[in-house]
Amino acid sequence: MPEVIFNGPSGRIEGRYQPSKKRNAPLAIVLHPHPQFGGTMNNQIVYNLFYTFVERGFSALRFNFRGVGRSQGVFDHGQGELSDAASALDWAQAINPEAKTCWIAGISFGAWIGMQLLMRRPEIEGFISIAAMANRYDFSFLAPCPSSGLFVHGSEDRVAPVKDVISVIEKVKTQKGIQIEHQTVEGANHFFDGRVDELMSTVNTYLDKRVGPKPPKE
Repeated sequence: MPEVIFNGPSGRIEGRYQPSKKRNAPLAIVLHPHPQFGGTMNNQIVYNLFYTFVERGFSALRFNFRGVGRSQGVFDHGQGELSDAASALDWAQAINPEAKTCWIAGISFGAWIGMQLLMRRPEIEGFISIAAMANRYDFSFLAPCPSSGLFVHGSEDRVAPVKDVISVIEKVKTQKGIQIEHQTVEGANHFFDGRVDELMSTVNTYLDKRVGPKPPKE
Protein backbone atom coordinates (compact mmCIF):
# COMPACT_ATOMS: atom_id res chain seq x y z
CA MET A 1 0.00 0.00 0.00
CA PRO A 2 1.95 3.00 -1.22
CA GLU A 3 2.27 6.21 0.71
CA VAL A 4 1.27 9.17 -1.43
CA ILE A 5 1.77 12.91 -1.19
CA PHE A 6 -0.43 15.26 -3.19
CA ASN A 7 -1.06 18.98 -3.23
CA GLY A 8 -3.88 20.49 -1.21
CA PRO A 9 -5.03 24.05 -0.64
CA SER A 10 -2.66 24.46 2.35
CA GLY A 11 0.27 22.52 0.94
CA ARG A 12 1.24 18.88 1.03
CA ILE A 13 -1.34 16.23 2.00
CA GLU A 14 -0.20 12.81 3.20
CA GLY A 15 -2.21 9.75 2.24
CA ARG A 16 -2.27 6.02 1.63
CA TYR A 17 -3.55 4.79 -1.70
CA GLN A 18 -4.32 1.32 -3.01
CA PRO A 19 -5.10 1.14 -6.74
CA SER A 20 -7.48 -1.45 -8.09
CA LYS A 21 -6.35 -4.01 -10.62
CA LYS A 22 -9.35 -3.07 -12.77
CA ARG A 23 -8.96 -0.14 -15.13
CA ASN A 24 -12.37 1.44 -14.64
CA ALA A 25 -12.78 0.63 -10.96
CA PRO A 26 -14.80 2.99 -8.76
CA LEU A 27 -13.03 5.20 -6.23
CA ALA A 28 -13.43 5.26 -2.46
CA ILE A 29 -12.31 8.12 -0.21
CA VAL A 30 -12.21 7.56 3.56
CA LEU A 31 -12.24 10.55 5.94
CA HIS A 32 -10.92 10.36 9.49
CA PRO A 33 -12.38 11.67 12.78
CA HIS A 34 -11.76 15.08 14.33
CA PRO A 35 -8.12 16.21 13.96
CA GLN A 36 -8.09 17.95 17.35
CA PHE A 37 -9.23 14.85 19.21
CA GLY A 38 -6.69 12.38 17.89
CA GLY A 39 -8.30 11.60 14.53
CA THR A 40 -5.90 10.40 11.83
CA MET A 41 -5.99 8.23 8.72
CA ASN A 42 -4.59 5.41 10.86
CA ASN A 43 -7.74 5.29 13.01
CA GLN A 44 -8.88 1.67 13.34
CA ILE A 45 -12.25 2.29 11.69
CA VAL A 46 -10.68 4.28 8.84
CA TYR A 47 -8.22 1.44 8.29
CA ASN A 48 -10.98 -1.18 8.22
CA LEU A 49 -13.17 0.84 5.87
CA PHE A 50 -10.24 1.43 3.56
CA TYR A 51 -9.54 -2.27 3.23
CA THR A 52 -13.14 -3.32 2.84
CA PHE A 53 -13.31 -1.08 -0.24
CA VAL A 54 -9.95 -2.42 -1.50
CA GLU A 55 -11.21 -5.99 -1.15
CA ARG A 56 -14.22 -5.08 -3.29
CA GLY A 57 -12.03 -3.87 -6.14
CA PHE A 58 -12.18 -0.14 -5.48
CA SER A 59 -9.21 2.19 -5.83
CA ALA A 60 -9.13 3.49 -2.28
CA LEU A 61 -7.57 6.55 -0.67
CA ARG A 62 -7.31 7.63 2.95
CA PHE A 63 -5.43 10.75 3.97
CA ASN A 64 -4.64 13.08 6.83
CA PHE A 65 -6.46 16.38 6.97
CA ARG A 66 -4.35 19.54 7.16
CA GLY A 67 -2.17 19.74 10.26
CA VAL A 68 -2.33 15.99 10.93
CA GLY A 69 0.72 13.74 10.49
CA ARG A 70 2.76 15.02 7.58
CA SER A 71 -0.09 17.03 6.02
CA GLN A 72 0.69 20.72 6.00
CA GLY A 73 -1.55 23.52 7.27
CA VAL A 74 -3.59 24.05 10.43
CA PHE A 75 -7.04 22.96 11.56
CA ASP A 76 -9.75 25.07 9.90
CA HIS A 77 -12.99 24.00 11.65
CA GLY A 78 -14.32 22.17 8.59
CA GLN A 79 -14.05 24.64 5.72
CA GLY A 80 -10.42 23.89 4.93
CA GLU A 81 -10.91 20.20 5.60
CA LEU A 82 -13.69 20.12 3.00
CA SER A 83 -11.23 21.64 0.53
CA ASP A 84 -8.71 18.95 1.51
CA ALA A 85 -11.31 16.25 0.78
CA ALA A 86 -12.12 17.82 -2.59
CA SER A 87 -8.41 17.88 -3.43
CA ALA A 88 -8.13 14.22 -2.46
CA LEU A 89 -10.97 13.31 -4.81
CA ASP A 90 -9.43 15.46 -7.56
CA TRP A 91 -6.11 13.67 -7.13
CA ALA A 92 -7.73 10.20 -7.18
CA GLN A 93 -9.70 11.09 -10.32
CA ALA A 94 -6.61 12.46 -12.05
CA ILE A 95 -4.81 9.12 -11.77
CA ASN A 96 -8.01 7.16 -12.46
CA PRO A 97 -9.54 9.03 -15.42
CA GLU A 98 -11.70 6.03 -16.37
CA ALA A 99 -13.38 5.83 -12.94
CA LYS A 100 -17.02 6.78 -13.39
CA THR A 101 -18.17 6.73 -9.79
CA CYS A 102 -16.99 7.26 -6.24
CA TRP A 103 -18.01 6.35 -2.71
CA ILE A 104 -17.29 8.48 0.33
CA ALA A 105 -16.93 7.12 3.87
CA GLY A 106 -16.40 9.21 6.98
CA ILE A 107 -16.26 8.80 10.73
CA SER A 108 -17.58 11.44 13.16
CA PHE A 109 -16.14 14.79 11.98
CA GLY A 110 -15.16 13.03 8.74
CA ALA A 111 -18.79 12.03 8.18
CA TRP A 112 -19.80 15.70 8.26
CA ILE A 113 -17.08 16.61 5.76
CA GLY A 114 -17.99 13.64 3.57
CA MET A 115 -21.65 14.56 3.36
CA GLN A 116 -20.75 18.12 2.35
CA LEU A 117 -18.49 16.77 -0.39
CA LEU A 118 -21.34 14.51 -1.51
CA MET A 119 -23.52 17.57 -2.10
CA ARG A 120 -20.88 19.15 -4.32
CA ARG A 121 -19.77 16.19 -6.41
CA PRO A 122 -22.43 14.38 -8.46
CA GLU A 123 -20.11 11.47 -9.23
CA ILE A 124 -20.36 10.31 -5.60
CA GLU A 125 -22.97 7.55 -5.80
CA GLY A 126 -22.89 6.17 -2.27
CA PHE A 127 -21.81 7.00 1.26
CA ILE A 128 -21.08 5.45 4.63
CA SER A 129 -21.44 7.88 7.54
CA ILE A 130 -20.36 6.51 10.90
CA ALA A 131 -21.06 8.28 14.21
CA ALA A 132 -22.17 11.45 12.42
CA MET A 133 -22.19 14.34 14.88
CA ALA A 134 -25.64 15.68 14.01
CA ASN A 135 -25.90 17.32 17.44
CA ARG A 136 -22.79 19.44 16.87
CA TYR A 137 -22.79 20.11 13.15
CA ASP A 138 -25.56 21.34 10.88
CA PHE A 139 -26.67 18.69 8.40
CA SER A 140 -29.57 20.72 7.01
CA PHE A 141 -27.71 21.01 3.69
CA LEU A 142 -28.91 17.45 2.96
CA ALA A 143 -32.09 18.67 1.32
CA PRO A 144 -32.34 16.76 -0.86
CA CYS A 145 -29.57 14.22 -0.36
CA PRO A 146 -28.39 13.33 -3.88
CA SER A 147 -27.17 9.77 -3.20
CA SER A 148 -28.24 6.72 -1.25
CA GLY A 149 -26.17 5.62 1.70
CA LEU A 150 -25.88 4.30 5.22
CA PHE A 151 -25.68 5.99 8.61
CA VAL A 152 -24.31 3.78 11.41
CA HIS A 153 -24.35 4.72 15.07
CA GLY A 154 -23.55 3.15 18.41
CA SER A 155 -26.52 2.73 20.73
CA GLU A 156 -24.42 4.08 23.63
CA ASP A 157 -22.94 7.04 21.77
CA ARG A 158 -22.86 9.90 24.28
CA VAL A 159 -20.82 12.23 22.06
CA ALA A 160 -23.37 12.26 19.22
CA PRO A 161 -26.64 10.66 20.36
CA VAL A 162 -28.57 8.48 17.93
CA LYS A 163 -31.75 10.56 18.22
CA ASP A 164 -30.07 13.56 16.57
CA VAL A 165 -29.01 11.53 13.56
CA ILE A 166 -32.46 9.97 13.21
CA SER A 167 -34.00 13.45 13.05
CA VAL A 168 -31.64 14.30 10.17
CA ILE A 169 -32.43 11.08 8.33
CA GLU A 170 -36.19 11.60 8.65
CA LYS A 171 -35.88 14.94 6.87
CA VAL A 172 -34.12 13.50 3.81
CA LYS A 173 -35.66 10.05 3.62
CA THR A 174 -38.56 11.04 1.40
CA GLN A 175 -36.49 12.32 -1.53
CA LYS A 176 -37.40 10.53 -4.72
CA GLY A 177 -35.24 7.54 -5.60
CA ILE A 178 -32.86 8.05 -2.68
CA GLN A 179 -32.71 5.57 0.16
CA ILE A 180 -31.07 6.54 3.40
CA GLU A 181 -30.57 3.58 5.72
CA HIS A 182 -29.76 3.67 9.41
CA GLN A 183 -28.27 0.92 11.53
CA THR A 184 -27.42 0.87 15.21
CA VAL A 185 -24.64 -1.22 16.74
CA GLU A 186 -25.89 -2.26 20.16
CA GLY A 187 -23.61 -1.45 23.07
CA ALA A 188 -21.20 0.64 20.98
CA ASN A 189 -19.96 4.05 22.04
CA HIS A 190 -18.88 6.91 19.75
CA PHE A 191 -15.54 5.21 19.06
CA PHE A 192 -16.97 1.68 18.74
CA ASP A 193 -14.51 0.49 21.38
CA GLY A 194 -14.70 -3.30 21.38
CA ARG A 195 -17.39 -3.20 18.68
CA VAL A 196 -15.43 -2.53 15.49
CA ASP A 197 -16.09 -6.07 14.21
CA GLU A 198 -19.84 -5.57 14.59
CA LEU A 199 -19.58 -2.18 12.90
CA MET A 200 -17.74 -3.61 9.92
CA SER A 201 -20.21 -6.50 9.66
CA THR A 202 -23.00 -3.91 9.39
CA VAL A 203 -21.09 -1.93 6.75
CA ASN A 204 -20.24 -5.04 4.74
CA THR A 205 -23.84 -6.26 4.75
CA TYR A 206 -24.86 -2.92 3.28
CA LEU A 207 -22.08 -2.92 0.67
CA ASP A 208 -22.96 -6.50 -0.32
CA LYS A 209 -26.41 -5.20 -1.19
CA ARG A 210 -25.24 -2.08 -3.02
CA VAL A 211 -22.11 -3.17 -4.89
CA GLY A 212 -22.06 -6.96 -4.56
CA PRO A 213 -20.16 -9.33 -2.29
CA LYS A 214 -16.41 -9.35 -1.90
CA PRO A 215 -14.74 -11.62 -4.46
CA PRO A 216 -13.06 -14.71 -3.04
CA LYS A 217 -9.42 -14.23 -2.07
CA GLU A 218 -6.94 -15.55 -4.59
